[in-house]
Amino acid sequence: MRKAVNDLLGAYDKIIMDPVHGGIPLYRHEIKVIDHPLFQRLRNICQNDILSLVFPGATHSRFLHSVGVMHVGGRMFRAMIDAYLRERQLSEQVDLTLSQLDAIDYLAKTIRLGCLLHDSGHSSFSHQFTQAARIHDLMEQPGLFEQLWEGVDYRRYFREPPEGLEHEHYSVRVAHDILTSIDLAEAGLYIEDVMGIMETTDVTPSDAFCRHANTFWEFIAGEDSGSGKLRSADIPALVMNMLSSIVSGEIDADRADYMLRDGFHSSVTIGGFNLDHLLSNLRFGWDTRAPWLGLAITHKGLGALEDFVYSRYQMYRKVYAHKTALGFDWLLREAINEALEAPDIYNWVNTCLSDMNYFADLTDSFFWEAFRKIARQRSASYSRCIVDRVKLQHLDTREDLSTAETGAHRHWLARELALEPAEVVTCTMRARFSKIGENFEGIKVLVRDPVSRRRSLRRITEVSAFFSKFGDGTITHFYVRPPGVSAAGPKP
Repeated sequence: MRKAVNDLLGAYDKIIMDPVHGGIPLYRHEIKVIDHPLFQRLRNICQNDILSLVFPGATHSRFLHSVGVMHVGGRMFRAMIDAYLRERQLSEQVDLTLSQLDAIDYLAKTIRLGCLLHDSGHSSFSHQFTQAARIHDLMEQPGLFEQLWEGVDYRRYFREPPEGLEHEHYSVRVAHDILTSIDLAEAGLYIEDVMGIMETTDVTPSDAFCRHANTFWEFIAGEDSGSGKLRSADIPALVMNMLSSIVSGEIDADRADYMLRDGFHSSVTIGGFNLDHLLSNLRFGWDTRAPWLGLAITHKGLGALEDFVYSRYQMYRKVYAHKTALGFDWLLREAINEALEAPDIYNWVNTCLSDMNYFADLTDSFFWEAFRKIARQRSASYSRCIVDRVKLQHLDTREDLSTAETGAHRHWLARELALEPAEVVTCTMRARFSKIGENFEGIKVLVRDPVSRRRSLRRITEVSAFFSKFGDGTITHFYVRPPGVSAAGPKP
């Protein structure tokens, strides 16, 4: 039996002070993960690429975000456990057995590690890195996945090699190296269970996870645990999917942390929502007929959930899609492409992307040095625009234009302003909010019957019309290309 009781009571080994969440406690095995060079590299990768050129405070790192997600993920799971215990004790006394304590502790620690490592594969400038054309081509190279996993059996985590690599695939690769370098067995954990709740993986859980999952299910579902269409063999997958939704879902620890953190460091209030109120109203939900196990929310907590969704919507519109910010994102991608024109930089980046021995060197600092070198040599360059913060001249903003309409408007602007069409550039952010309606239908609402006082689960769209208001959309900004820098590259 592991130290489940001590750990659940808060027997942590260290505390990290965080400006958003305050003191974040850590277990010994989490400290070892954080101290690993592949995790420490996240200190040198900005959470929001170069958003600080517009919102000066937004210099926070992927390191801080990852630790924050771990903290929120653990809080989410424990809040649901706590609420379940409190509600059960209203009608009957519930005494937890050691096996139940052990199962709760195991799942909580698995969630925390999955959250901690969920973004560990991000490269320089986070999402903008993989959107640069030359980087995208590098990551689409045939055989890159196999080369990245050379000497390691990737079939533990992937049934088939993916056609192209994304940062999620690198997160799994980084997590493998980190977790195999520490003694997870000492913490009573198994690597496949942590990997199983990360994105892109397809994992067979350990025997320990299956045992704990069954114990957890019987504890949570009570007399419902053996009813409906649910088979014993289905339970581990249901529990793992539920844990995955805490790491990456529509109400997940990732979004909860980055909205609070980005809003705090950007000094805006639109990303704010009451995390404590939201967590206090989350519950475990299940339907043995489907079968389904996932997150549910109380009826009184719908307001907190609506705040969460609306805050995310506003952050995309007012911060991430800010006209100056998107202009700098466009310049950044072109500067990365420009830097990779040099054979030595191209070859080195290719090496870092294909060999984990060098992946830790791929940070923002590497490209900042490359940008400065190019800027010194060529004043008419995208790199100089980034280094000297030369903003694109903004012309116009339109919403929900099709590709054809965007092209037509770009040509119209060029004609009216006596510019060549190539001098007018566009940058579009797609806000994918239709998933809110779709995915939130999978999140149930706990509704109490006014007569029997019994609770039942209802689809969220049956209780609230709020989430049907959101749909996919695009925000497109039009700019003038920097003087002296053409579509074919800088002028000699």
